[in-house]
Amino acid sequence: MIVPLPQPRPATLFGSGKVAELGTLVADSGATLAIVDYALSPVQQRNLEKAWSCKVLDRTGLILEIFGQRAATREGRLQVELAHLTYQKSRLVRTWTHLERQRGGFGFLGGPGEAQIETDRRLIDERIAAIRKELSVVVKTRGLHRAGRSRVPLPIVAIVGYTNAGKSTLFNRVTGATVSARDQVFETLDPTMRELRLPGGRRMILSDTVGFISDLPHALVAAFRATLEEVVGADLILHVRDISHPETEAQRHDVEAVLGELGIDTEAADGPVLEVWNKADRLSAPERTDAQRTIVRQGHRAVLVSAHTGEGVEALLAAIDRRLGAHDQILSVQIPAGHGRLLSWLHAHAEVLAEETAESGAVTARIRIDPANRGKLAGQLKRAGLG
Repeated sequence: MIVPLPQPRPATLFGSGKVAELGTLVADSGATLAIVDYALSPVQQRNLEKAWSCKVLDRTGLILEIFGQRAATREGRLQVELAHLTYQKSRLVRTWTHLERQRGGFGFLGGPGEAQIETDRRLIDERIAAIRKELSVVVKTRGLHRAGRSRVPLPIVAIVGYTNAGKSTLFNRVTGATVSARDQVFETLDPTMRELRLPGGRRMILSDTVGFISDLPHALVAAFRATLEEVVGADLILHVRDISHPETEAQRHDVEAVLGELGIDTEAADGPVLEVWNKADRLSAPERTDAQRTIVRQGHRAVLVSAHTGEGVEALLAAIDRRLGAHDQILSVQIPAGHGRLLSWLHAHAEVLAEETAESGAVTARIRIDPANRGKLAGQLKRAGLG
């Protein structure tokens, strides 16, 4: 039900008449849970639960419940628990039913339950501190992993997008992995990485990340900072959009807002973001034509694909290769006969554009190579006695 809200009421959000009307609806339907798509204050949540005699979840509470079901790794569970505790800390008087019990003491200590609330709040603070300490180890470990990857400088490509846009399906399609991909929100909470070789021979690491959502609570953004750091450190960001969704533009703005908070420029033509317009198989013929015209008009800053059918994936990989290879160098390398190992190295670490074999067996190879591999090529030539 959509409820017009001219003025939010501090005590119950809705006016008294609407609260009573919704209470009747809850009672008649036998519902035991009411979900309000709004950031309720603790007082509003408590008062609505009393009025409706059922559990009430607001937007943040619902997202946290879903996150709690989806987290699969220890890191994911820690992040969810941190967000949950931060959220619950301000709601102690509502959720902790034992707080009305007095713990004894003297009258000057205050009203019923005051000492118990302070104790529980201290316990929550201690648990939050412990989780943050554990997550700091995760951040440090990720930093060490990134440092290790930088010694073998493979470019990082991170997949981001609105929840349920098809990120994990695309990840599986491109890498052949079996990451869980179902038609439900926040299916992926824990980042997954796979090494991938592009058709031109370039190696890269593809990372699947948590989905975004409109009005994502700041507590969740903070809790998943360690995960989102993989996005910040990426060489290229694939923004996967469900182009068939009626609110695809609004979803785009929501994702770009979160990326902006992370300090990523989504507007620059030469920026690190490439849009992937997914679920092309759900478009009608006129919608598909319009999408392709828009892509051309915007200077090919997007690629139309269907992760479900595989349509457009080759074009996407070629676009990734072009973006990652913007600073590649094109060289000609002379390889005398009998140096097949050097030719094999070129095929593994560069894109061989053309080969010409002379009568003597010598090969002239025209290659495109990443500047990061230029020094390695010099070393290979030197070891072969050609440097």
